[in-house]
Amino acid sequence: MHLSHHFTKRDIEKCLSNLPLGLGDIVYCHSAIGYFGRMDKAKTSIDMCETFFDSIFEIIGQSGTLIVPTYTYSFAEGNVFDVEQSVSNMGLFSEWIRCHPDSIRSVDPNYSVSVIGKHAKRLIKNIPVNSFTSDSVFGRFYKAEGKVLCLTFPGCTFIHYVERALQVPYRFDKTFEGFILKNKVRRKARSTIYVCYNSDDALEHTPISFEDLARQQRLQHVQKLGRGEVSLISSSNVFDLIKETLPSRPWFLTMAERLDIDNPCIIAEPAQAN
Repeated sequence: MHLSHHFTKRDIEKCLSNLPLGLGDIVYCHSAIGYFGRMDKAKTSIDMCETFFDSIFEIIGQSGTLIVPTYTYSFAEGNVFDVEQSVSNMGLFSEWIRCHPDSIRSVDPNYSVSVIGKHAKRLIKNIPVNSFTSDSVFGRFYKAEGKVLCLTFPGCTFIHYVERALQVPYRFDKTFEGFILKNKVRRKARSTIYVCYNSDDALEHTPISFEDLARQQRLQHVQKLGRGEVSLISSSNVFDLIKETLPSRPWFLTMAERLDIDNPCIIAEPAQAN
């Protein structure tokens, strides 16, 4: 039997209302909303984006703030980062938010975010060159006790912020140089991100073990929607769970643990000149 749709606007509203999401929350939203399937009465993908956006703000209100990743990896890929025009690599919803008239975008040539809401300017103003320090968007999000909302998307980039804070042995700061274009002014800039060593495929990131553990401990709240699911977890629970787990399972955020590799090969890259 062919279904005309997989979910409705009311289903989205009910799903979000069953999560510990509330008025004034700061939400970092990862998304791949196409995997939910067809939404009733949505004629275009824009209709679906608008519905998710409206449904989120119906709960967090005008005092809430929505952050979406609009990463471009521009410097890492040798491209100019155009703050106004560079397209997000993070899916339909994030690109729609980037183009929203109320959104503002952080000046980060690799890990930019677009933000709408009460705390938007505070979260992205004068951010540092390093995308993962305590004063980065991720650091400010964590200090503000933000929540990670995932729309059919596994894991979250905030995990890498935690890895850096806890100094895991398989990642390191790497600086890239390039050009940023803003308000038609082009300037040379640097960008430092927390990358994985290339020396062993087993060091590749995977969020599967983290999510399994978070769900077992009922820290990650999950609701079914259409052909997918919506999940929510607080940034403090992400941080604390990783901090508690790493001493006994140092590779649980990489493929090494899943491949049962106890000592993945780590070859340090040459030190960079300051």
